[in-house]
Amino acid sequence: MGVLRVHFLEAQDLVGKDKFLGGLIKGKSDPYGVIQVANQLFQSRVIKENVNPRWNEVYEALVYDHPGQSLDIELFDEDTDKDDFLGSLTIDVAELEKQQRVDEWFQLEEVASGKLHLKLEWLSLLPAPDKLDQVLSGIKAEKGQADDGLSSALLLVHLDSAKHLPGVFEGTVGVGCLKERRSAGLVFCENTSSLYRSLFRNPLEFNHAGLKKTSVNKALKSGKKVTSDPSPFVQFTVGHKSYESKTRYKTNEPVWEEAFTFLIHNPKTQQLEVEVKDEKHECTLGTLSLPVSQLLDADQMTLNQRFPLNQSGPSATLKMKMALRVLRVEKLDVSNQPSSVQIHNFNKEPTPSIASDISAPYATQELQHRLEQLHNGSPSSFPLGEVQLTVRHSSQRNKLIVVVHACRNLIAFTDSGSDPYVRLYLLPDKRRSGRRKTHTFKKTLNPVYDQTFEFSVSIVELHRRTLDVAVKNGGGILSKHKGLLGKVLVDLSHEVISKGWTQWYELSEDGLRKPSQL
Repeated sequence: MGVLRVHFLEAQDLVGKDKFLGGLIKGKSDPYGVIQVANQLFQSRVIKENVNPRWNEVYEALVYDHPGQSLDIELFDEDTDKDDFLGSLTIDVAELEKQQRVDEWFQLEEVASGKLHLKLEWLSLLPAPDKLDQVLSGIKAEKGQADDGLSSALLLVHLDSAKHLPGVFEGTVGVGCLKERRSAGLVFCENTSSLYRSLFRNPLEFNHAGLKKTSVNKALKSGKKVTSDPSPFVQFTVGHKSYESKTRYKTNEPVWEEAFTFLIHNPKTQQLEVEVKDEKHECTLGTLSLPVSQLLDADQMTLNQRFPLNQSGPSATLKMKMALRVLRVEKLDVSNQPSSVQIHNFNKEPTPSIASDISAPYATQELQHRLEQLHNGSPSSFPLGEVQLTVRHSSQRNKLIVVVHACRNLIAFTDSGSDPYVRLYLLPDKRRSGRRKTHTFKKTLNPVYDQTFEFSVSIVELHRRTLDVAVKNGGGILSKHKGLLGKVLVDLSHEVISKGWTQWYELSEDGLRKPSQL
């Protein structure tokens, strides 16, 4: 839908959490902010010993077409054991889209004092190359800073498929792939064995398929593989940002149908680098370098075609659709009146979000009642389906990584099925900003999500936490069809958490059943 630019500027009158002389003297705090839009998380730097900090940082988040989205900000005081909460703020993204620009002080909630100065901008996606120079001037883009700074455009890449990728020459001797040679549409993974050294002593002795006849005969007689289909994946890079597609195994005509999005600082100077690789051998199957500026001259700033690959077979192509959109605030003026973008929480104590069922036993009771109706009074024997998760902790990044893959055999909420989504909390954190949520799929009992979420937590702290996973039925706030479809509580104290695991978990009303067998 657009890009949300958050100027995270400064705060005033924050609560001083660090105390001295046994608490008799209030000190200061070491504040930092955590900014979240959907599953995009940003964290500011820490300002030491200051209850009136100035960050002057800027973040840019993609906003997708999902109703009810919010910008959630929480401030914390960095501490040696557990960081203290300094207040929160929730911004209605839909309201911000209407107002376009907001620059004001917001009162922090759930704390005795404190306010936060934000400048918020809604950047629309425009197929208008004539607007680019004005935008570049506004963000002070220069040729020497092609990969850094604020964004002037958004590049969307839809990877469709490839054709005629080269086969891979391989054998069972040697260790590893040291370098590549190509001929007649084959990629040669040359390693250290004498067989491979002899293969490339004289490149003029290759046959019509690009292989040396005597060496091929020897390889065939000895049972060595000559060629095989590759297992290709694609790596896209713009500046410092890279994405990788999924791997399609044993095919030289893979179909991906995946989409990737890049924030572009300066389309006039940056390049999209594309490399098709073979997963097994890590050999390059083909490359493509495309100046982003080519899209400026294209119809609707969009290209949809097959691109010939370099360093590949003679007819190897990659089919992609690419679109460039200029990022621009369409409403230039800023009102002096307070905006209506802040969502106020009038409760004095921190409360979970409306969508949460953690502290609301009513959701579980309502599910049990519905199961009794479906199964003639025996809810305990009625299966609720399963959810597949990958759970892993990265000690280098201090992150818990959770991939929600899919659900299967869910119960039908209505005659037309269910509209399921998956909600995650890392207990005991029940705040709105601690919630992670997948997309909602309509009228299905077997949704596939494949969405990745992260929680900032150390490995030591992780052993005292529990992952709360709830599968819920979507709908409007007042919809009578909203409700719980099943839960699971995932134990995170396993020693193999650093390696991770992928598991189907059986859903229940309270989340306490054991995981199902693989």
